[in-house]
Amino acid sequence: MGSVRTGAERRGGASERVANALRQAIVTLELRPGQPLDKAALTARFDVSRFPISEALHRLQREGLVDIRPQSGSSVSLIRLKDVEENLFMRRALEAEVAETLARRRDPALLAELRRNLRYQKAAVDAADREGFHTLDLSFHDLMVSALSYPRLRATVESVRLPLDRARRLIASPRRHAVTYAEHVAILEALEAGDTAQARAAMAGHIDAVIAELEAFSERHPEVFGDVG
Repeated sequence: MGSVRTGAERRGGASERVANALRQAIVTLELRPGQPLDKAALTARFDVSRFPISEALHRLQREGLVDIRPQSGSSVSLIRLKDVEENLFMRRALEAEVAETLARRRDPALLAELRRNLRYQKAAVDAADREGFHTLDLSFHDLMVSALSYPRLRATVESVRLPLDRARRLIASPRRHAVTYAEHVAILEALEAGDTAQARAAMAGHIDAVIAELEAFSERHPEVFGDVG
């Protein structure tokens, strides 16, 4: 005999659905930093009552993606450059260590997977496929981190990567993708050569380049950052 879903369970499912959709829209910049979030418009968009909308917005507020002000309503959070720099600092420390360790191991299966990923990256660069390249970029790094089979490491890297997606998409361009692809090639070449020092340096340099580009972008577009200008 099937169970009957309670009203709370239905509301919980609705708020989760709304939160997931809004999170995706914010991270992909469909909803821009600082953009107002009108509850009435959101109830119509998702065909739900105001309660799941409020729950979803509070959930995203805890994730740092939404600002809720009682007097002025809700809006997409501005990006804090200091938070971005901190997350990239942690990624640099962790993934440079990962690259050095993998260069020491020189696992043939992993190297083959990375080469395959890079072939697809090159095709995405040539086709100016921004979304495809972004997905392959994430996969390239995840293949390396996952290869160590350290679940807490992977979870930690993922936790500092997710808040970076909005910022990284801001600087996405055909030129940046071509540069990123070249940086990935340098990382793989160091892994294949078993050059631990070069693998660490290539990964660190790759992440440092993102930091430098974001800082330059923030000077040109301070309006999307909450701690610039």
